[in-house]
Amino acid sequence: MKLHPSLRALLWPFSFLFEGIVRLRALAYRNRIFRQRRLKGIVISVGNLTVGGTGKTPMVAWIAQRLIDSGRAVGILSRGYRGSARINSIPSANISNPPQSRLSDEVWLLGQRLGPKALIGVGSDRFAHGTALERQGIERFVLDDGFQHLQLARDVDIVLIDATAPFDGGRLLPTGRLREPVSALARADVVLITRSERAPAVEAVVRRHSAAPIFYAQTQLDDVRVAENTAQPGAPAEWLGRKVFAFCAIGNPAAFFDDVRHWGMELVGQREFPDHHRYSRAEAEELENEASAAGAEALICTQKDIYNLGEVRFQKLPLYSCLISMRVSEPEEFWDTILAIVSRKRGENRQ
Repeated sequence: MKLHPSLRALLWPFSFLFEGIVRLRALAYRNRIFRQRRLKGIVISVGNLTVGGTGKTPMVAWIAQRLIDSGRAVGILSRGYRGSARINSIPSANISNPPQSRLSDEVWLLGQRLGPKALIGVGSDRFAHGTALERQGIERFVLDDGFQHLQLARDVDIVLIDATAPFDGGRLLPTGRLREPVSALARADVVLITRSERAPAVEAVVRRHSAAPIFYAQTQLDDVRVAENTAQPGAPAEWLGRKVFAFCAIGNPAAFFDDVRHWGMELVGQREFPDHHRYSRAEAEELENEASAAGAEALICTQKDIYNLGEVRFQKLPLYSCLISMRVSEPEEFWDTILAIVSRKRGENRQ
C-alpha cells in the first residue's frame, strides 16, 4: 500500500531509527557479540529484503521438494506469521484442513504442496523446533523467511528479489517495504531474482553490495481449480479466456494481477487486501457485487487466499484459485551451487 507523501514525511524519522537498529543488530551478530545457535543438520535459508511478495513460499517448497527427491527427510522451520499455532513438529500431510485460526496461510500452503514427506516446525524459536525435529531424524532443514532470523546459523543464505518491485527506492519500514538496507545483501550466498528472466538494473544494484551468484526464477501456473468456497461450480477448463475479477491478499498483488493477464484470462477488475488478510462474509459479498458490475464471469484468487477465506462462501459467481510454483531458469546449476556452498561452509566449520 502506497503512503501519502505527507504521511511518509511524518514517518521518516521512524525509518531512520529502524535502520539504525537493524544495522546495529547485524553488526552485533557479525562481531559475535550476539551468538548464533547451530543445528547439527544442514540449514538452507530462504528469505528476502522486503516485506512479502517475492515468491518466498513457492521457493521454500521447491527446495524442500529437491531434498525430498534426493531421499532426504526434510524439516521446514517457519515462524507461522499471523497463525496462533506453535508446534514442535507436524507432518505437512496433517495440516491440509486445519482449524482456520490455528495455522498461518504459508504453513498451510507448504503442507498442501509437500505432503507427508516433510515435517514442519512452527514458532518463533526455530532453533528449539529444529532441535525437536532432529530428535525425529531430520538432518536437512529449510529455514522459511530466514534472512533476518540471525539467531539461527545457516549453511546457505538465499535471498529473493522481486524484479517488479526490487528495493522500494531504498526506503525502510515503516515508510517503505525494506526490512534492511540493500547493503545487507553482503550476507547473501545466492541471489534469486524472481518474476523476470533478465534484469540488468537489479543485477547492477546487487553487484554494488555482493559477489554472490545470481539466478532467475519466474512464477508458473500449475493449475486452476474450482474453489470449494463457491455455490456456483464450474469446470476448471472454463477459466481460459474468461472475464474474471481477481482479488488477493499477498505481498505483491500487482504481480498476481499481471500474471492473471499473462495466463490468458481477461481481467475486468481487481481488488487487493493487506498481506495475510482474513476475509469476512461482508467482503465476499462486496467482491461479488464489484465483479458483477464489472461484467466478470468468475472470481479468481491465489491458493493462499482460499485458506484465508475460511468458511466464507460466494453465492453468485464461481470462484477459481491459482496454484502457483517457481520455475528456476537454470535449476541444475542453481541446485549445484547451493550444494557446493553447503560443502564449503561445512568444511570451514570443521576446521
